Amino acid sequence: MELLNSMETDDYEQLVFCQDKNSGLKAIIAIHDTTLGPALGGTRMWTYNSEEEAIDDALRLARGMTYKNAAAGLNLGGGKAVIIGDPNKDKNPEMFRAFGRYIESLHGRFITAEDVGTTVEDMDLIHVETDYVAGLSPEESGSSGNPSPITGYGLYTGMKAAAMEAFADDSLKGRTVAVQGAGNVAYALSDYLHQEGARIIVTDINEQAVQRVVDDFGAEAVAPDDIYSVDCDIFAPCALGGVLNDETIPQLKAKAIAGSANNQLKADAHGDKLHEMGIVYTPDFILNSGGVINVSDELNGYNEKRAMKKVGAIYDNLLQVFSIARRDNIPTYAAADRMAEERIQSLHASRSQFLTTDKNILSRRN
Repeated sequence: MELLNSMETDDYEQLVFCQDKNSGLKAIIAIHDTTLGPALGGTRMWTYNSEEEAIDDALRLARGMTYKNAAAGLNLGGGKAVIIGDPNKDKNPEMFRAFGRYIESLHGRFITAEDVGTTVEDMDLIHVETDYVAGLSPEESGSSGNPSPITGYGLYTGMKAAAMEAFADDSLKGRTVAVQGAGNVAYALSDYLHQEGARIIVTDINEQAVQRVVDDFGAEAVAPDDIYSVDCDIFAPCALGGVLNDETIPQLKAKAIAGSANNQLKADAHGDKLHEMGIVYTPDFILNSGGVINVSDELNGYNEKRAMKKVGAIYDNLLQVFSIARRDNIPTYAAADRMAEERIQSLHASRSQFLTTDKNILSRRN
């Protein structure tokens, strides 16, 4: 009963436990909310220390997907799946085919894609058993393949919205952007910044990745611990979570923060602190939603031009977040949640009206 009480607290709809002795599959599917549509969320494979830890992770991530999908303007709810196991040692084709059968048994309530510890090839194996999977290989589905360039484009267009809020001008030409991270998404962002004429300061623990950004885009490299205190207009956390905390925030000289890393705020109190300091914080789950927007387009038969247009709407979504923050005098991280909640509640009210009408008709017939 404690588990059901926990689900009731944040109004989760369903928790599915999946087991297949032959393949070693042990998985959990969490569906948080399907008000806007089927729950879309990736499948993560991780070496959890306990079943309880895996359940907690699935529930937390599923709720996060509800907010991300709603804030992105998608007609999709939120869900997530986790597979317990070492992605480097425990995978086999039978495991993902068995998992695909569990997804199929939900009849479209949950649609999955790749996540930490899973690959496009894993999704192709799931697809053998069900159509409720996205992020397939281009050969398999004519899909987009690696989502990093499109996620990077979403990050870039969202950064322009942050610049508009902070400087009343969305041009990044001549702006100095400090990019923490030099992975695939950060590299794509740096490409767009370079094309617009921004000055890039970059850091990463991977020296080769940093050198690539330096060589290709004329960036200036700094040590990882120095990135917080550099003179810049915009700070872009594109690596680890929790980097905005008691130690780093006092060092910041940026007027805006816009990066792709998940869970950048160590705690909500740090979002409050940025708000008090007048630093424009761009909520990460909206800024990095380009990947899920791109994946969602595959559900209708992938069209790159259409997907890029949807990703470009991140700009307008963020302007709405900033507007709500000013309207309600709240930090932007809270405004992003409020925007998502308002969209869900609005559709829920519309559906309830029709449900009430249907019930009245049945009552009169009886």
